[in-house]
Amino acid sequence: MDIDVSVRESRFLPSADLQNLLDVLTEAGYECIGPRVRDGAIVYEPVTRAAELPYGITDSQGPGEYRLRADAGGRCFAWANGPQALKPLLFAPQESLWMVSRDAQGRLAFIPAQTLARPIAVLGVRACDLAALRLQDAHFRDGPRPDPAYGARRDALFLIAVHCTHPAATCFCVSTGDGPHADSGYDLALSEIDEGFLVEAGSVAGGVILRRLPTVEATTRQRETAAGEIEAGARAQQRALPGTDLRDTLFERLEHPRWEEVAQRCLSCTNCTSVCPTCFCYSEHDAPRLDGGESAHYRQWDSCFTIGHSYIHGGAVRGGTRERYRQWLTHKLGGWHDQYGRSGCVGCGRCITWCPVGIDITEETRAICAD
Repeated sequence: MDIDVSVRESRFLPSADLQNLLDVLTEAGYECIGPRVRDGAIVYEPVTRAAELPYGITDSQGPGEYRLRADAGGRCFAWANGPQALKPLLFAPQESLWMVSRDAQGRLAFIPAQTLARPIAVLGVRACDLAALRLQDAHFRDGPRPDPAYGARRDALFLIAVHCTHPAATCFCVSTGDGPHADSGYDLALSEIDEGFLVEAGSVAGGVILRRLPTVEATTRQRETAAGEIEAGARAQQRALPGTDLRDTLFERLEHPRWEEVAQRCLSCTNCTSVCPTCFCYSEHDAPRLDGGESAHYRQWDSCFTIGHSYIHGGAVRGGTRERYRQWLTHKLGGWHDQYGRSGCVGCGRCITWCPVGIDITEETRAICAD
């Protein structure tokens, strides 16, 4: 598909001045979160110095495979994505919803949890994760029952996108229409070329930060180089879904034999839903104090691959892996169209990379939707 990779009116920031971006954000009151190498993966962690970013590192990904390796170049964003996205920063893996306490007379008092959201600036956000954020916003913020904890964190977020130029073999965001060029949803966006960064503002807050950076006007050659590398990244993608709206096709093939075939390989380990930037299933639990005087009610991430997810009235609706995988795929690529007007897949490829047995969502979907 054709992609608009035109770089908006942008400024040029030399590589040696990237530290200035972190300094300006810190002075503006933000805690900076950025990509760092830890335990053999690129993860989002607090960063204060540009030297902590993964300079000279690239990734190699495949079904069930993720490796980092040193690259001859000196860039710090020459990789596709790691196991994390923005989801853990907004939809907390575990958090308290309310507390209940009992006084000496036995009266109960219910106290809702308060979320103290600190301002966070995230450096290195990719186009697929911005698309996933729009879906998370639709569910947690813009729906009929907004989630206050999510909303507080979302309002405190400052996003610095990086246009992708080094897709992994598992990426397929072009086929979902979500990348590799970040077209909206950011405060600042960077295009990395050998000598530095083209910086463009996407919000008023981003414009304020941009004006404080030691930038110069980008040259025509720099703009053309940046746009050309994004286009090359799009052409390099090797995987694709067979369409952007597969709702009717999938629901017509609920008894396709491929569901049983993939169930023979799937471990129901929940890796795919954990790394997916759009999955939002959770379960709720109570943690009472031993003396019975107080209890915390909290939620934590769950998955449609767990047997407890569909447990009602003494039994599980989806008792086997076949039914669980089918639920995940048909909901992600089909049912989301009824809920949010589009597929729930943004083409990041994480579910392929981090599946222990290398199940490929694009391969399974093509097999089920053949003909």
